[in-house]
Amino acid sequence: MKRVMFVCKKNSRRSQMAEGFARSLGADRVQVASAGLESSFVDPLTVQVMQEVGIDISQQQSKPLSDFQPEDFDAVISLCGCGVSLPPEWLTRDYFADWQLEDPEGGELDTFRRVREQVKERVVQLLATLAA
Repeated sequence: MKRVMFVCKKNSRRSQMAEGFARSLGADRVQVASAGLESSFVDPLTVQVMQEVGIDISQQQSKPLSDFQPEDFDAVISLCGCGVSLPPEWLTRDYFADWQLEDPEGGELDTFRRVREQVKERVVQLLATLAA
């Protein structure tokens, strides 16, 4: 079973979506966590748009990356271009990717929905890659 870490700046939106999709779509194939360069809160609009597709992330919490150890993960995914800000030990896992997705913060509900669909598409691809 692969262990995946999704990282964003605040662990409020994109990384929370990715964690929710990976838990739902890869339940028996991956262990998943998400964190931020700093912790914040899970954006209520993120919870809402995930609920729209049948995924409940209301119990997920924003966590700082410093709460985790890089050696506990096989794959590390940055969703915001923050890969350049990560400590080197996070970049040298078996698999690293920097998806650089738009932050929907402050945007309309349609922006959150668009980003949600982009995150889902990337997570589906990631799960296929990790299974190969």
